[in-house]
Order: sequence, then structure tokens, then C-alpha cells
Amino acid sequence: MTKPKLELTWIGKETRPRLEPRILIEVPAKSHHAAYRVGDTDLFDNKLIFGDNLLALKALEDEYTGKVKCVFIDPPYNTGSAFEHYDDGVEHSLWLGLIRDRLEIIKRLLSWDGSLWITIDDNECHYLKIVCDEIFGRINFVANCIWQKKYAPANDAIWISDSHDHVLVYAKQKEQWRPNALERSSDSDAAYKNPDNDPRGNWKAGDYTCNKSADARPNLYYPIIHPLTGSEVWPKRTAVWRYSQETHLRYVQEGRIWWGKDGQNRVPAFKRYLSDIDEGVVPQTIWEWTEVGHTQDGKKEQIALNPHDPFGTPKPERLLQRVVELGTNPGDLVLDSFAGSGTTGAVAHKMGRRWIMVELGEHCHTHIIPRLKKVIDGQDPGGITEAVGWKGGGGFRYYKLAPSLLEKDKWGNWIINKDYNAAMLAEALCKLEGFTYAPSETEYFIHGHSTESDFIWVTTQNLGHEQLAALSEDVGSNRTLLVLCSAYRADTKQFPNLTIKKIPNAVLSKCEWGHDDYSLQVENLPAAPKPKVDQPDLFGGES
Repeated sequence: MTKPKLELTWIGKETRPRLEPRILIEVPAKSHHAAYRVGDTDLFDNKLIFGDNLLALKALEDEYTGKVKCVFIDPPYNTGSAFEHYDDGVEHSLWLGLIRDRLEIIKRLLSWDGSLWITIDDNECHYLKIVCDEIFGRINFVANCIWQKKYAPANDAIWISDSHDHVLVYAKQKEQWRPNALERSSDSDAAYKNPDNDPRGNWKAGDYTCNKSADARPNLYYPIIHPLTGSEVWPKRTAVWRYSQETHLRYVQEGRIWWGKDGQNRVPAFKRYLSDIDEGVVPQTIWEWTEVGHTQDGKKEQIALNPHDPFGTPKPERLLQRVVELGTNPGDLVLDSFAGSGTTGAVAHKMGRRWIMVELGEHCHTHIIPRLKKVIDGQDPGGITEAVGWKGGGGFRYYKLAPSLLEKDKWGNWIINKDYNAAMLAEALCKLEGFTYAPSETEYFIHGHSTESDFIWVTTQNLGHEQLAALSEDVGSNRTLLVLCSAYRADTKQFPNLTIKKIPNAVLSKCEWGHDDYSLQVENLPAAPKPKVDQPDLFGGES
């Protein structure tokens, strides 16, 4: 009998938005670049996008599918608390649906060796994990890292003082993904001592047994002669020696066996020398505040950057440094679609990674842009600046989401948005029809292409028979052209190399028009339908 699949259900789960693939409009006045090149690795083409993050993720799909190495998101935690910059008291089922919609696009954006890191608290962590399991597959779950966000208990806690958040980690393909090792620190090396004055320097004792049975590994079950007593020392049959007898004898000759300070330990240990270690430290799932900072660190960093109006819920830069260090290498692309105060971009920039951030709130302008300018101009001495040796440099481009392509006129008819110029219209329709926007400098009828011989032309003209005949001749028999125009008068069967469609009729059914806000702000969401008395619970059982 097939075991039923565990699946999280919620009210409205089957409802999915039909997203319009918006174009991005650069606003050079809000972009910022360093006055001069600081180093050869300066990165200038980072993106800060102002707008709804679900629409922004959709807008990034064409160009960035399979190209993002690391996604970090810090979504509203749905605690019911109203923060100054986030109202995240979103009804539970709506929150799950909106998170699901974003994660599906994020998965497509990730590269084959990419990873997703989500900070969340206990209110939604376990529901969120099941949603992530459905989208990414349980097999691609890497770890639930615990971030110690507070270093002291809250004395006013009613139940148990909340000291940690979760960092859920998923890989696009876990079998292909490996985290980087952490850079060694003085604390890492402090465990290496030299109690016996070994001329090879400091060392640390390592286990001499392993969790293998004598039946499974008989070659590792043998006696070792104790150098002090001369007696035979046998391992347990359930935990044999880690090394073969031949290797053990070599280690004895090399003086790499340790029997304790007085030589009377019952079993030996292996001496691992600090000088032999080239690699970094294997990451663990417990992230203590002494390593990655705590919430007060994040607030202090914000006060230093913006003393008159610090962002209310920032993450410390050292926390993002840990994520970026484990999940990326210099030059890789990092995405944060819940940018908040801009910590992800600031840290990625200082660490030599490319980045994209999305933020809808006005703090995109009041907090993120001023912060990034200080980073780029070398005027941000806080956070990880000193640790990574940041001196400034690089830059970013600011984009806003274009308005909806279609709007209703005073009679309720859908028409092309009057804010669209010819270039914007051509780019938007290329996206909608699945073409790459690439206007030709030599051929007027090429605005984009889908293959080497299939092209698209967008025009607001009314095309007649003579114009289409001339166009068909220009295209030629070895190429095909999709023509999107306001109207046409001709028998299109006469032009086999042309496909002709009217706008906006050709795109009316493709998506939702005029919907500008899919945010997690509770005031922008529809009311959830009230559950019936016998409503099944979230796991599909009877309530």
C-alpha cells in the first residue's frame, strides 16, 4: 500500500496569482557609483529594485533563471506584532500562500549549485519547513541552523524567554551543493596545545576509534600494545580502531600517539597537528551570538548609520557574513527580496559578491540607499568593514517596477497604459510573449528574438495589405516574425512567415492586470474566508 504524502493544507492554497511579468525601469538619479575605481574587483552592476517583491521576482525570471547562487530572505515573521516598518500580523493561511508563491520563483532563479537561507521564528518555522519541503523536496533540506539572537534572558517573559531564531537552509540540488568551510579564527586554533613539548608544535587529541563493528570491519579489530604496561588494549567490538594495524604502527614510529600526560590512559588518542591543517572549520548548526552577533548589534549598526531614524528590526552584519561565507564565493550573485534595511546588500558588497535587493517600503529610500552610498564611498566603518578590510568602491543601479501594461479607460475597456513609451511597450510585450528583448540597430522590425530565426516586432500602427506585404518580403523565407500591432486589414494567409496579433487583445488573458501589490502587509490583503465548524486542520485531519 502506498504511504500517503504528508502535505500542508490551508484555506485558499489552490489560489495562485497570475503574475504580470513587469519590466524594470532604471532611475539613474537614485543609482550610485564610486567616484573612482578602488580595486580590480569592484562590482558596479548590482541592482536595487523598488516595488512589490513578488512582482519583482517575476520580473527577474527571464534574465536570472538559474543564475542566483544564494538567496537570503528575512520575511515578516507573522507574530502579530506591528513594527514601525512592517506590519506582519498577517492571517496565517494568507501568509503561507504568499510565502509559497515567492519560494516557487526563488527556486527557479537559483543556480544548480545554489542555496536558500530563510530566517524565521517559532511561530511559522515548522509550517514554513513543510512548504519548503513541498517546493524544494525534502531531500534538498540541508539544515535548521539556530541563531542565538539574544545573549540574556528576558525577565518579563511570561513563559520561556525566546533567545533564538531559525535559519532554514535548502539547496537547489543537495547532492551537488557543498557549503564553504568557515575561516579559521584564533578561537578555533586555541584548542591546539603542546603539553609534551612536541617539536612539531601545537596539536589536538583526536578519537582513535570509530562507530564500526568488528563484524563489519574485522581488519580494524586488533590489539594495541600499551607502551607503559605492555598489556594488550582491545577496542570494543561495537567501536573498532579508526586506523588499520599497518597505519597504527606507522603512527607509533612518527610519535603521533598520545596516552595522556602521565601515559596511563586506557586507550590512545591521535595527535592532529595545527601545522597539518590547511582547510577551514566545518560549519555547525548552532550559531552563537559571540560568532554572528545578536539583535542589539544590528540595532547599534543602524544607529551608527541613521541615528535619527534607525530601522527597527535589522539583522547584524555578522549574521549575513556567515550566510554569504558559507553559500557563495567572490563574484557570485546574492538575492534578497525582503531587503529591509539593506544588510544583505551591504554585506555582499563588502565581501565582493554581486547582489540584487528588492524592497517596497519607503525605507528603501530613507534607509537602504543612504546606507549603500556610505558603503560604496568607504564611509561605513561599522559592521564587518574592518574584519573584511573594506575600503569602498563599486556601485548599484536603482530600478522601479513599471506600472501595469494595461489599464482601463473611462468606459471600462482595457487599453495600453498611457505611461508606456514605444521602447517600454516593445520590452513588455517581448516578456509576455517569451522573447528576449534585443532591438536591432539595422532592421526596424526586430525588437527581440526567441531563436536565431524567429523575431518579434511591436508597433502601434494600423497595418494594411501593402505594409504587410513589404514587411513579409523584408523578413524573407528563412525567418519568421511575430507582429503585434494595434490593428490590421489583410488576409494573413498570404504571408506564411508572419504571425499577426492585435494588442491589447493578444495579451488580455495572459495575467492579472492592474494588480500592483502582492505584499505581506496585512492592510493590502483580502480577508480570508471564515472556516466552517468542521474545517479540517492544517495537516488534513479532522479538527
